[in-house]
Amino acid sequence: MISLYSPLRLWRVFVLLLSLYLLIKKRDSLLGIRPLPPVRLRETITVLGTSFVKLAQVLATRSDFFDEAYLRELASLHDDLPPMSPAERDRVFARAFPTDPFVRFGQNAIASASIGQVHEAWLEGGVKVAVKLRREGIEKRVRADIRILRTFNRLFRPLFSTLTRHSIEAVIEEFAAMIVRECSFDEERRNLEKFSAVYAHSGIIFPRHYPRWCSDDAIVMSFEEGWRFDERERIEEAGIDISPLIEKLVRFYTDQMLVKGFFHADPHPGNLLVRSDGALVLLDFGMVKRVPNDTRIAIIELIRSANERDFEGYVSAAKRLGTVAYDAPSAELAEFTERMFDIFGNDALDSSSMQKLAFDVLDQTRNLPFKLPQEAIYILRVSAIIEGLGTTYIENFNGIKDILPILQRNIPRALGMKDSLVETLFDEFARLPEDVAALRETLRRSSRGELVVELSPYQMERLRGDLQRSLAPLYTALGLTLAAFAAWTLGWENVAYLLAGAAALRVWFR
Repeated sequence: MISLYSPLRLWRVFVLLLSLYLLIKKRDSLLGIRPLPPVRLRETITVLGTSFVKLAQVLATRSDFFDEAYLRELASLHDDLPPMSPAERDRVFARAFPTDPFVRFGQNAIASASIGQVHEAWLEGGVKVAVKLRREGIEKRVRADIRILRTFNRLFRPLFSTLTRHSIEAVIEEFAAMIVRECSFDEERRNLEKFSAVYAHSGIIFPRHYPRWCSDDAIVMSFEEGWRFDERERIEEAGIDISPLIEKLVRFYTDQMLVKGFFHADPHPGNLLVRSDGALVLLDFGMVKRVPNDTRIAIIELIRSANERDFEGYVSAAKRLGTVAYDAPSAELAEFTERMFDIFGNDALDSSSMQKLAFDVLDQTRNLPFKLPQEAIYILRVSAIIEGLGTTYIENFNGIKDILPILQRNIPRALGMKDSLVETLFDEFARLPEDVAALRETLRRSSRGELVVELSPYQMERLRGDLQRSLAPLYTALGLTLAAFAAWTLGWENVAYLLAGAAALRVWFR
């Protein structure tokens, strides 16, 4: 644990975080330190390891924070690591399996990531399984990294406006909660159980786990064969049409984020396999999130407004989602949104031209109050990953012209409508008594003056900001007044008069 807090490592973390903050704030330097150039930034993150790689993967979705060169380097980061040493592997194995259940266990890892590594093994009867072992000491390392991150974030906090500060804190807090859960294989096993039950009829294949031999240090699952989703040549050689698979994947994630509200937050190519029969297999359930109902409704409104090119409605939905400040200028944001839609909906532009134009527009809107609430962090990340998977196979693939129509077709299901009109009407009639009772209760409360108005978290945030700005001059004036009183008691009359005058002016010009 000492090495985790070594002066050299702390300095690297300090320079990394300072670089990220300077890049977000568009400042050239602070305390004589300039932000790391893109390649050095990526190399520093790689040296710092697991926690910082995963944090950078989250930040890599923020094109409003970083320019193209930095985004390219952040997007290239992977959490592939060398496997554990044989001694470490044996210690973890002995702790996870006091009695060895395998007739054969592959000593060499077939996959090695930041949290764990995967081995082939065989049970009685020749059943082949995948055994995922947790890296030794990984939870302690991650918790140490989180403490360092939070400490430095408090140090840099005064550098940021309220909006940016809240976005950064949301990223760190959501990231901290997620990565600690990801270190628990008991949590991953529960996620797999829940996912398999909730999406049993999705048409997606999930591994089958063996609870008898699962623990916090290991998960034993069925061994799933297939090609990685990004192995284009091998999939095409097998004669598999990828377009229906992409639509199936988008529909599946629509179910997760908009219908069920329970979604797999890490669908990178290594976690998505394509079987020889064309079936999709989803692996690795360490990052699973719930989407609150109000967030799902805001996303549905976002999709509907985008499909109808109702850009003011789109901005309104973005405010309810929390990705735009509640008091942001709607007209200016609507114009910005329309320009971005025009770029990504233009079939005449290739991918590089789209990206260049999009970055040009973003450069002109750096001061617009975009935000990143906790609920949206992984939704945006998943959206970026799926779009990246689409570009592997479809030229100029993007969310507006390729994903949006699929999402729009699934809005009725997201709103709870059935597959047929008869089923929908029957369902609505079944809910009618509840709706009548709710209406009666609302009228009763209204007549008694008992109706309660609730403000959204974003409205409350705006009110808090307004209140802080209003009170700041009074706090300053109070401090100057107390200083004037102290100067008077010490006999410094001229200083006291100056301080009292400054206090009066601060109140007058507040």
